[in-house]
Amino acid sequence: MTATIRCVAAAIAFACMPAAFAQIPAKGLTMQQVIDASKPSDWRPLDPHDTLYLELDRGRVVIELASRYAPLHAANLRTLAREHYFDGLAILRVQDNFVTQWGDPNAEDAGKARAFGKAARTLAPEFERDSAADLPFTRLPDGDVYAPEVGFSDGMPVARDPKSGKTWLAHCYGMVGAGRDTAVDSGSGAELYVVIGQEPRQLDRNIALVGRVVQGMELLASLPRGTAALGFYDKPVQRIPIKSMRLAAEVPEAQRTPLERLRTDTPTFAALVESRRNRRDDWYKVPAGRISLCNVPLPVREPAAPAH
Repeated sequence: MTATIRCVAAAIAFACMPAAFAQIPAKGLTMQQVIDASKPSDWRPLDPHDTLYLELDRGRVVIELASRYAPLHAANLRTLAREHYFDGLAILRVQDNFVTQWGDPNAEDAGKARAFGKAARTLAPEFERDSAADLPFTRLPDGDVYAPEVGFSDGMPVARDPKSGKTWLAHCYGMVGAGRDTAVDSGSGAELYVVIGQEPRQLDRNIALVGRVVQGMELLASLPRGTAALGFYDKPVQRIPIKSMRLAAEVPEAQRTPLERLRTDTPTFAALVESRRNRRDDWYKVPAGRISLCNVPLPVREPAAPAH
């Protein structure tokens, strides 16, 4: 295979793949082979100041905040976590092929609703933001139905419109959003949802997405479905209790979950995208030759143990 072929399509705007991929077999690399050939610099640790731990009886869900796209919501979520706002609240809704949602069961009752403490009750909508030269963007080559361009920014799936100069986070599996009422400033982050099914991209630029689950999706996606309208649990006893939600930076280091994510601005990520666009492992007989934004996997792993 020539060096030209080994380079990812120009639309991805990546450099040629690193030397570790020089001996690519004729049938192409699998995703696991790409990951196995990655370098330590291809990975980045989660920032504890941008990481939330949602604790359930069944385990821990790790959420990375998208502070560059929703800074106001991220800051308010940090405050809500410090105020222990979510402790003892519940998962209220699990709608099949759509979302799992959590918050205060008494939010509509002024006499019983949980106090916000120092957190804001309303926030300016952060449905999109201006594109900027210093905002990383790794473009995918195959187009999109909902936006002129799609790709990844700091590990988050994003879309953008070069004509308007705007960019926004996309509703892919595992993305976390701040529920709101009709008023665009009514989503404070006190009510959150995570996408557990098909990609509801029609919600893009209508709700503030605030981050992405990087570990523990199975704990949220496998919950019993609600039988009331929109997947709400119709009986309080059906609700799933929340033990707590904490900022990782405020959890003792020994109790944190050490994780690192594959960077999305590297030739290794380009190789991973190509391995999924054209799957040539033995089971696949017809490579697709393209991939949609929400079908690109974003590997997460525990950091490698230091060499002795």
